[in-house]
Amino acid sequence: MDGGLLLFRVSGVPVLLAPSWWIGSLVVTVLYAPLVGRFLPGATDLHSWVLAATFAVLLGLSVLAHELGHCVVALRLGLPVRRLRLFLLGGISEIARTPKRPGHEGMVAAAGPAVSALLAAFGGALLLLVPLHGAFWLLVLEFTVANAAVTVFNMLPGLPLDGGRLLRAGVWALTGTRSKGTRTAVVGGGAVAVLLLVWALWGLAAGSPDRWLRLGVCVLTAWFVVMGASGELASEQRREVPAGLRIRDLVRPVLQLPAESPVADALSASAGRGVVLVRADGVAAGLLDQVAAERLASVSPLAPAEQAAEEIRPETVLLDSESGEDVMERVRETAAWQFLVVDDEGRPAGVLRRDDLGSAARHGFE
Repeated sequence: MDGGLLLFRVSGVPVLLAPSWWIGSLVVTVLYAPLVGRFLPGATDLHSWVLAATFAVLLGLSVLAHELGHCVVALRLGLPVRRLRLFLLGGISEIARTPKRPGHEGMVAAAGPAVSALLAAFGGALLLLVPLHGAFWLLVLEFTVANAAVTVFNMLPGLPLDGGRLLRAGVWALTGTRSKGTRTAVVGGGAVAVLLLVWALWGLAAGSPDRWLRLGVCVLTAWFVVMGASGELASEQRREVPAGLRIRDLVRPVLQLPAESPVADALSASAGRGVVLVRADGVAAGLLDQVAAERLASVSPLAPAEQAAEEIRPETVLLDSESGEDVMERVRETAAWQFLVVDDEGRPAGVLRRDDLGSAARHGFE
């Protein structure tokens, strides 16, 4: 749990509170406390600090509800979620697999703002029922403002915000190409960052009462947007298949050998091919690990090749009918250096090595 403090789990997904969340909450508290007196003229310094800290907590809970919306919808669509993290002035649901359809991308993106909008509407309705002024009224107002702010901000049309993901889904649906949607939304992210900084500077020039709060939040948020948009673009380039690159051209021929074969013989027989080691009962023992096999052969050339086998796991098996982008993504997300490629009937069709794919991809982008 290197992402922070584990709070709880949702359908097995860990919800973490990153250390930077405390820093962001402290900043919000310090900048917001002087503004409490405008709403409650009779409030003491202690009350102002308590209400400001409460606002920071309510903002965190609003972000948590927002991210849970993303998480639940992603899980319903069959998209695994690694974890949900709350950090400095924000949160993220780390979805482990890229949506295959623009509609799924849009549904996951819209879920968070929808939750925040419902909470803001609930708070607004509650404001009509509670007496004006007083600490409870201010808390309800803070809750409403927090969720309204989360909704509006996340609908801005730029990555990594939800509005940017919706923009990407729209362009993807219109053009049929996800990468075009990503590039469009990255440009939108840059525009959002510029507008945030302009709004903060305008507040300073106009002497707005909340100018320091606005400046702090806008600078941090603009930085978050720029870094997030850059990360999205880099991720898209990693999963994109260069023009003319065909995965089938990178697959090495496969050779099946008995698992008990001497490791030295297995190495000499491989001759640059991928080797599937099969036990006597017909079950695959694994793929021959070239480096481990060479190390074992140097000290014990007659040792069974199975001792230098890399386990074949479900995530290391690729279908030869998978698209190039799907293969790129699977390889990038899986901790393995070689993958068994099978046909639609499950028969070995070849072996794809990470280095071969990476070298071809780098050459294609140069």
